[in-house]
Amino acid sequence: MVDHSFADLSLAALYDGLNPWGPGDGFYLGLVMEARSVLDIGCGTGQLLRRARAEGHPGRLMGLDPAAAMLVQARRDRPDVEWMLGDMRVRRWDGEFDLVVMTGHAFQELTRDEEIRACLRAVRAALADGGRFVFETRNPGARAWEGWTPDRAREITAADGTPVRVWHEVRDGGLSGGRVRFTETFHSDRWPGPRVSHSVLRFLDADALREFLAEAGLTVVEQYGDWGRGPLTPAGPEIITVAGPAR
Repeated sequence: MVDHSFADLSLAALYDGLNPWGPGDGFYLGLVMEARSVLDIGCGTGQLLRRARAEGHPGRLMGLDPAAAMLVQARRDRPDVEWMLGDMRVRRWDGEFDLVVMTGHAFQELTRDEEIRACLRAVRAALADGGRFVFETRNPGARAWEGWTPDRAREITAADGTPVRVWHEVRDGGLSGGRVRFTETFHSDRWPGPRVSHSVLRFLDADALREFLAEAGLTVVEQYGDWGRGPLTPAGPEIITVAGPAR
């Protein structure tokens, strides 16, 4: 459930370079290594599950993503992980996983109430007794979108040596109705022209997240404000949520 730009096979190959391993990945890897069975919703190129298997995870690992191009990257390295195309509607779930995760702020791509409710109902169905659902969203109080400007472009080199410049630009003045609309532009002098995608992310505060989770039969076990497991703060960067089935 990554940015729609990466539905393009050539751009999907750039994803890991633009999103290198960081503290958040280490946080999730620790959880994955402790769980017998794991479902990664919006797994992208499967970086987390590929790393877990490489480090000796012996159990069931399943990655789910709606972008076929991303799964092409995942399957190249780890055919010993289950890779599934689609979202949580692709099948009926029945208490199969000790851990379900949504990393990379994938949860924010659920922009409509019913999308959120449907996903969380499916997560609840997929969790085994005592299982955990862990995901993160950007704290709206941190106003991260104010830094999504063309002057903060990033540069990356594709596998064939092509230099690519990538930048974001917020539309419609920023936050509106809890949503931020923005473009992501990929440009190289070797291409006929830039490639531009249009995306929307939803920003929910901690109280709204709790309400959606409760509707689906899930309850918050812990919430953190950063990858060091610090407390939530009004302007902290993240809302990292650990939830489990309500009793």
